Amino acid sequence: MIDWVGGKDMRTRITEFLGIKYPIFLSGMSWIATPDLVAAVSNAGGCGILATGVSSPDQVRADVRRVRELTDKPFAANVTLYFPGSRQNADVLIQEKVPIVNYALGKGDWIAKEVHAYGGKVIATVTTHKHALAAQRDGADAVIVTGYEAAGHGGAVTSMVLIPAIADAVEIPVIAAGGFADGRGLAAALCLGAEGISMGTRFMATAESPCHDNMKKLCVEKEVYDTVYTDRVDGLPARFMKSDASRRIIRRHLNPVSALLNSRRIAAMLGLPWLKLFIGILFMGYKKSLMMARMAIGFDAFKVGTVDGDNSRGVLPLGQIGGIIRDTPTVAEVIDRIVREAETARLAMDEKLGS
Repeated sequence: MIDWVGGKDMRTRITEFLGIKYPIFLSGMSWIATPDLVAAVSNAGGCGILATGVSSPDQVRADVRRVRELTDKPFAANVTLYFPGSRQNADVLIQEKVPIVNYALGKGDWIAKEVHAYGGKVIATVTTHKHALAAQRDGADAVIVTGYEAAGHGGAVTSMVLIPAIADAVEIPVIAAGGFADGRGLAAALCLGAEGISMGTRFMATAESPCHDNMKKLCVEKEVYDTVYTDRVDGLPARFMKSDASRRIIRRHLNPVSALLNSRRIAAMLGLPWLKLFIGILFMGYKKSLMMARMAIGFDAFKVGTVDGDNSRGVLPLGQIGGIIRDTPTVAEVIDRIVREAETARLAMDEKLGS
């Protein structure tokens, strides 16, 4: 059920279920989805998703409490189960009774059980049918389906194909991610069977975003062709802005020893005992240890690019949709514009269909 009313609430299954005004989500991008940006999205009627992937448990707790100081609206926090320290971060989200928990890259049945026990909601992020159906079986209340166009970890299939395919396969609401930045995209996502959209690149280029101004400037200057999709930055297939730094990291040769040498940096960043992580890497096997080595490099490169603004050494997760973003307005302006554009798109479609 979709009820579009220009200037008023835009009601879909996901807005009704979560108690939000508009079906617009902030993707939980590391280094970007910080408390200020999360709260800004929620206060503007959407739903901000707090990133925890590169945070220690103490930092996660502080960030959750900071979001609550900044907004009384619904918000979410994510946990990337593939990352070291994810179990501890998930435990913090559960202890803090975060209203909506978003998980990715792992089996989340235990998260659904714990979150539902205190009345919270659970959203899984997926890139395939297999994972969407598994999330539904595991108790997820909705799925964010991430297509090939997305910044960071997107799927191998475009949103145009993946969204309707998974929407047809599951009974729970689908939130579309990957290639969405305006009202035309929202209208298209709803027509494809989604109940809302999640955006990373669009919110990254806003006034409230912590992304460095250097990178915001580059973001609005780039075209749709100026990204690269590779698993050689942080160990998983992901999309980044093309740059000398990203090309250099992609070419870099790594081996399991690199993972061991870099384990201290990961442990320090995530607040984990270094020796425990070191021993864990020893028993991972060749392939997984290489992924861990690239993860360490990726974590550093993300921070240098997004926070420090150094494009010569750091990388910027950037969706292909960056090619149509040409400004850095406030979050409220972005959401208001999207809602108005979606209504305009609906009216234009009615006219074209003769209704």
